[in-house]
Amino acid sequence: MIIFPIVIVLSIVMYLYYKVAILKTKDGLTQAYFNAKARICLGAFILFFGINQYIFYQTRISLFIGIIFIVLGVLQLVRGFKETKHYRSEWRRLNPAD
Repeated sequence: MIIFPIVIVLSIVMYLYYKVAILKTKDGLTQAYFNAKARICLGAFILFFGINQYIFYQTRISLFIGIIFIVLGVLQLVRGFKETKHYRSEWRRLNPAD
């Protein structure tokens, strides 16, 4: 499966991009928004890494570790989506003209 390594690399690159973007901005709301986007990318990385590990090794221990990674990845994804939605609506509320 070539798709999982591609998604893993893209998600870690996007995670690093958003973490660097946090350093470039001074606005606290924008920093929180970028941090939420980075959390989504981190969750995708952990989720797909866990799936890839089980598919690659297919052992009982990789199944247990993969399940832990999948649960942690889903938790990060859900929290990131909620934070992104919240901060996007806050930004729109504070900047109605833009």
